[in-house]
Amino acid sequence: MKPSLQLKIGQHLTMTPQLQQAIRLLQLSTLDLQQEIQETVESNPMLDIQDPSDEANQDRGDNDPDDGIAASPTADERAQAADNDAASEEWNEQIPEDLPVDSNWDDVYQSMPAATPAGAAELPDFESQTSREESIHDHLLWQLNLTPMSDTDRIIAITLIDSVDNDGYLTTPLASVADQLNDILSQMDSGESSTLIEIEEVEAVLRRLQHFDPLGVFARDLGECLTLQLDQLAHDTPLLAKAKEVVANYLPQLGSRDFNQIMRRTRLKEGELQQVIQLIQSLNPRPGETLNSKEPEYVVPDVVVKKINGRWQVELNNDAMPKVNINATYASLVKRADNSSDNTYLRNQLQEARWFLKSLQSRNETLLKVSARIVEIQQGFLEHGEEAMKPLVLHDIADAVEMHESTISRVTTQKYIHTPRGIFELKYFFSSHVDTQSGTGCSSTAIRAIIKKLISAEKPVKPLSDSKIANILAEQGIKVARRTIAKYRESLSIPPSNERKRLV
Repeated sequence: MKPSLQLKIGQHLTMTPQLQQAIRLLQLSTLDLQQEIQETVESNPMLDIQDPSDEANQDRGDNDPDDGIAASPTADERAQAADNDAASEEWNEQIPEDLPVDSNWDDVYQSMPAATPAGAAELPDFESQTSREESIHDHLLWQLNLTPMSDTDRIIAITLIDSVDNDGYLTTPLASVADQLNDILSQMDSGESSTLIEIEEVEAVLRRLQHFDPLGVFARDLGECLTLQLDQLAHDTPLLAKAKEVVANYLPQLGSRDFNQIMRRTRLKEGELQQVIQLIQSLNPRPGETLNSKEPEYVVPDVVVKKINGRWQVELNNDAMPKVNINATYASLVKRADNSSDNTYLRNQLQEARWFLKSLQSRNETLLKVSARIVEIQQGFLEHGEEAMKPLVLHDIADAVEMHESTISRVTTQKYIHTPRGIFELKYFFSSHVDTQSGTGCSSTAIRAIIKKLISAEKPVKPLSDSKIANILAEQGIKVARRTIAKYRESLSIPPSNERKRLV
């Protein structure tokens, strides 16, 4: 074939660095975007983060009628300035001209009194903010250091503490603990004859450790954990003996809500069994959980929705993002006709700064446009709650704002909106479609809310089964299978009907 030239007309998308940057910024969360902005500002001298205090001072300066006129100091300010000058002059007079080589700085110079800001007494302690939270192992070791024990018992106690999980349960069998300690002792004695640790010694140390705080720690199962807590109650506690009997012998029946069998075997009446259950429910099945509390994670909303003059309005949360602008001082150094290396560097940095600001602006505009459309569709949720949630998919928003579904997915992932009903992720407003007799469709989120409402209003003696809930929804025109009801109920962390049964 002979080489030839052909002319074709076509379209193709080129992933320029600017487009890649815009897509990457679009899918970042608020915290990740703040970190990205900080790193970009540190690497690009053309960008600056505007300080909110500077903006507030500028606003006050613009509103000042005596702009440009310095305010005269008051009598108190003049007296304080004179005292500061006198103290500074006295401190400078004490500085000698020549210092010995072996002199110490603290021996020659007096430290100036540190200025205490107003309200410093109200500031929190720095150590309390930076100190690490105490774990359950630290708490148990602290109590062990206050308990008199022999060296052998202390080694056993430390090994048992290491075998406790975060819930406070002993996860290693006592025989394994004894074998582990014997292996360690045999290695330390280099094969010489030594006294072996019997399992009875480990059990004796365990009984002492089971009196540590929190109550119920070092238990090997749930029954032992509850029994340890019941043993610490006063002897005159009503029905204490019956509670111990139920925990020791009928804990599986109690978990399955088989109250008739428990009353028949323990000869308890219904009112007495109810008191026993209340006493058992007052115990803590996970004693170590109180010492392993996680720090709360705070969510900063990207968008805020408010109802103003009867209409829902959406706006960006300007406090969540730092304000970035171009440094006018460095930008003025760029010369058009200069091709030097320094000028080329400044010109490239200025261009990248402009691209970055444009990408941020595009991200904010896209986020605001998508959020406004979601709020427009889900006004029923804002007015009446989850039961009024409408079915919504990414395709619906993509067609409304004329964007691709992948772009909508990036915008709504890890982006949060603040509403009068709380803070929600934008993904929360999307749900599947369930057919109804009227043909309008119902959201799966609304069905979950209805299920939760029905279960909260049910009779504890006779809770609603999944089939009964499906029949109730069918009477309301919502066709949902029993398996779907079970799936929605499990997603709400609601146990089945046999586990929700109560005496009264």
